[in-house]
Amino acid sequence: MAMPAAEIEALIRAALPDAKVTIEDLAGDGDHYAATVISESFRGIPRVKQHQIVYAALQGRMGGELHALALQTSAPE
Repeated sequence: MAMPAAEIEALIRAALPDAKVTIEDLAGDGDHYAATVISESFRGIPRVKQHQIVYAALQGRMGGELHALALQTSAPE
């Protein structure tokens, strides 16, 4: 089952309201996405923890509705 990019973005924004979120459908199938998430909330937090925050925002949809998500996260420059 595919997951729309807009739903991914909405879930991330709900958890990180200040985030700048960019979602790209890598394969055109609604299952393989790349996401760039830039949030002040990430400042001073290790990258692994940043990714865990984003995955938590997806509320268990990884591996089910959402097959693959390549993540790039950072605090604003």
